[in-house]
Amino acid sequence: MRALIAIAVLALAVPAAAQTPATSLTLADAASAPSGRVIIDGASWSCDETGACEARGGTNQPADRACRRVVARLGAVTAFSWKGQALNEQEIAACNASAG
Repeated sequence: MRALIAIAVLALAVPAAAQTPATSLTLADAASAPSGRVIIDGASWSCDETGACEARGGTNQPADRACRRVVARLGAVTAFSWKGQALNEQEIAACNASAG
């Protein structure tokens, strides 16, 4: 009986753990996309040739701060989502402006 309960608990926990919130961005200039992985605040970013990038990991911080840190390294973005929280147009504009 205990084994059955343990299996049931694991079966319920695995899908929840596998569903991590999305962390992604789209670079304004696809040519500025790095060819390899870039680590920023613990997040490992990888980009494709279109400038679409995804990350795994990363520190717990507000999405707008994460955006500023990423833009400072990779350049302006047209879309940004940090651990499931997507920035709106005004927040993206402020993020891009902060990189100056």
